[in-house]
Amino acid sequence: MKIVVDTNRIIAALVKDSTTRSILFNKNFEFITSDYTITEINRHKDELKSKADLNDEEFDILLALVFEHIEIVPESDYKEFIDECKNDISDSDDVPILAAAVAAKADGIWAHDPHFNEQKKVKVFTNIDMLKLGESTGSTKK
Repeated sequence: MKIVVDTNRIIAALVKDSTTRSILFNKNFEFITSDYTITEINRHKDELKSKADLNDEEFDILLALVFEHIEIVPESDYKEFIDECKNDISDSDDVPILAAAVAAKADGIWAHDPHFNEQKKVKVFTNIDMLKLGESTGSTKK
């Protein structure tokens, strides 16, 4: 299954070794996210390092490990869907995620952000949904 990961799910995986991180490492999913996610993570890097109690090097290593499991979709791949998606979701930071999902014809968006429930273009999955999907999905990706 191709799933677009909301930035907040990635942040959750960076801050704590948790269910979210385990889901990200499940090879039964093909995870993607918009390149805007990197901008958001970098904007909050110092705060994230502090919450995770990591130094620069440790944070960069963890970030690289997480992104080994997530393909970054460049804006050029979803740019044509941005204006359309602006009308479907009220949080402007969520528009690139929704646009990337539409452009990639993703099976859903993994998010806990209630703004995604405003739109009807793409199914939204929570951690519980992802755990159930991970159990029911077939063999590993690629």
